[in-house]
Amino acid sequence: MCRGIIVYSANFSIYWVIKKIFMHHFGTKMNLNTKKFRVSGQNSFNMKDHPTDFTAGIKSKSDAKTDLESNIKLMAEMQDMMYAHDKWGLLIIFQAMDAAGKDGAVKHVMSGLNPQGTQVFSFKQPSAEELDHDYLWRYNKALPERGRIGIFNRSYYEEVLVVKVHNLIKFQKLPDPVMDGDIWKNRYRQIRDYEKYLDENGIKVLKFFLHISKEEQKRRFLARIENPAKNWKFSESDLKERSYWDHYQKAFEEAINNTSTDYAPWHIIPSDKKWFARLLISEIIVEKLKELKVHYPVLSEDHIANLQKYKELLIKD
Repeated sequence: MCRGIIVYSANFSIYWVIKKIFMHHFGTKMNLNTKKFRVSGQNSFNMKDHPTDFTAGIKSKSDAKTDLESNIKLMAEMQDMMYAHDKWGLLIIFQAMDAAGKDGAVKHVMSGLNPQGTQVFSFKQPSAEELDHDYLWRYNKALPERGRIGIFNRSYYEEVLVVKVHNLIKFQKLPDPVMDGDIWKNRYRQIRDYEKYLDENGIKVLKFFLHISKEEQKRRFLARIENPAKNWKFSESDLKERSYWDHYQKAFEEAINNTSTDYAPWHIIPSDKKWFARLLISEIIVEKLKELKVHYPVLSEDHIANLQKYKELLIKD
């Protein structure tokens, strides 16, 4: 994929192209109201109010397949426009308990995207160098460029999740005056400010919490143990983290309540059914790309005239 150009005549407008794509893809789609899954930040978010097995009346994976494929195709087309448009960046954040399906969502939902316009980062335990910087430093370095889609498989939200649950803040080498304050309240504010900064600089943020039940996590862990091809995905640390389930649920609730805003809202994705989670995620991403109104660059009349000259020269060559 290259940041190319497209020539439009008076009867072949950008609007017509985009409208044609939407009509082709959305003519027979199911009506999936994504607003139901969005946390506005205006009301208190409670994990128990959001069932993990909800499927919006869609009964099976086969029923969702056509719409997912349609969304993947449309995402690829819109990504191509976004890359050529070169104005917006899109940061997609996935957070969840272990085995909720983050990796699978990245693999299946993003399967149609061109790697040249997509960046995926997974953040593990910080290195010594990273601990010598502020906590947002390593994430800031990985932000998507204009025209690209960046995917964070876990993100700076780990700084108010795992760091909070396991009290890892004491290893972050912070000065006493910082530690004496309300460190978590300050971090929530810093994250809100950071995402506002990104939004005001053309980097849109989509945040997905893949909401899974403890019972479904158990089933998936057992499947990993029973399937030799998936044994590598399970370790003793998974059981250790599972023992902190209630602590993590509380930490997620607090993080979502304190950082869901109109410019960077959280979306609660019911994830007991992987096929529904992937469909819903794809639907939300498509809606965001439509909202950005990306398009191919439009050439001036002089540029179009020059292209015709270049064409004639190439033909004669």
